[in-house]
Amino acid sequence: MKYDYLIVGAGLFGAVFAREMTNMGRKCLVIDKRKHIAGNIYTEEIDGIYVHRYGAHIFHTSDKKIWEYVNRYTEFNQYINSPVAVYGDELYNLPFNMNTFSKMWGIKTPAEAKEIIERQIRKAGIKEPANLEEQAIRLVGTDVYEKLIKGYTQKQWGRKCTELPAFIIKRLPLRFTYDNNYFNDRYQGIPVDGYTKMVEKMLEGIEVRLETDYFQVRNEIDADTTVYTGPIDEYFGYTLGHLQYRSLRFETEKLDCENYQGNAVVNYTAADVPYTRIIEHKHFTFGKQPVTVITREYSSEWKPGEEPYYPVNDSKNTELYRKYQELAEQEQGLIFGGRLGQYQYFDMDKVIASALSCVESQKK
Repeated sequence: MKYDYLIVGAGLFGAVFAREMTNMGRKCLVIDKRKHIAGNIYTEEIDGIYVHRYGAHIFHTSDKKIWEYVNRYTEFNQYINSPVAVYGDELYNLPFNMNTFSKMWGIKTPAEAKEIIERQIRKAGIKEPANLEEQAIRLVGTDVYEKLIKGYTQKQWGRKCTELPAFIIKRLPLRFTYDNNYFNDRYQGIPVDGYTKMVEKMLEGIEVRLETDYFQVRNEIDADTTVYTGPIDEYFGYTLGHLQYRSLRFETEKLDCENYQGNAVVNYTAADVPYTRIIEHKHFTFGKQPVTVITREYSSEWKPGEEPYYPVNDSKNTELYRKYQELAEQEQGLIFGGRLGQYQYFDMDKVIASALSCVESQKK
C-alpha cells in the first residue's frame, strides 16, 4: 500500500501529526518499536490506578489553543502540581516559596526571606560563576543550594555540581508568596482516563503497527514522506558520533496500603539517597483505591541501547546536532520531530505546538 506519510513513533508528536494529516485526507501509517502507543506519556491501569510508566507527566500550558486542542481528546481534572522535597529528616515545599523559607529559617515575611538570601549571596562573593554550584549560590544563596539543589542536581547529572557548567541553571525562581503551585501556567491537569486513552482517540481510524522497528522495515514501506521522531543520530547510523543523553530507571511496586506518602511527587534532594524522587500515582487523579502504586526514579548515564530521555544541550552536543541537521537538510521527504528528532527537551504543550507547526508547513 502507498502512504502519504510514514510516521515513526506513536508518541505525542507522531499522534498529533498523524491525526491532523488524516483529517486533511492524507494516508498515514504510524509505526512504533514498543508494544504500546503514547511513547513516554504511556499510562497503564493497575487496580484502577493510572500509572505513569515512564515518569510523571503533568500537562500544563498558557496557550489557550493548545489547551482546547487536547480537550478534544480527553477530559482533564484539576490536579495542581505541588511537589515536596525531603532532605534528611526535613521536608520542604517546592517550588522555592515562603512555605519553604519559613520552614528553613523560622521566618514569616518576604522581607525576612529576601534579607537572608541576599546576605548569603553577598557573603559568597561570587562575581562570575565558574560552574553550576557558583551559579546556583549566586542566585539563591547557600542554604537553599545545599539542601534542595546540590544533591539532587548531582544525581540528575551523575557528576559534582562543581564539574557542571554554569549555564545549565540560567535562573532559579524564588517566590515570596505562600504558593505551592509549581507551574505558572494558566491551564493544568491530568487526563481523568490517563494519557494512553487520549492518544488512542488521536489515532482513531489511523493504521498503527506496534513492535515494528523502522530500520527493519524502512525499505518495505512505500511512503512519500517519513516523519521520524527517534534519535536523529540513530537515523544516520551515528556516522558523526553519538549525541549524549541522560537516562532514567524506574522501580515500580504496588503496596498494600491506601496512602504511602500523601503527595503525588516527593523529591529526595540528599546525595546519599540513590533515587531522585518517588511518585505515588493515585494522587494525580485523587484516587481512593485501597492499594497504592509507587515508582522510585533513578537518573543514570545513557548508553546506546537504553532509552534516551534528556538531551545534554552543552556546546559540544549542540554543535554535533547542528551537523546532523545539515545531513537532514540534504534528504528529501524527511521530517524530524519531537525531543529526540530535534534533540531538545519539550514540555507536552510544546510538543503539540511543534507538531501542529510542522503540519502547517506541509500545507505550503
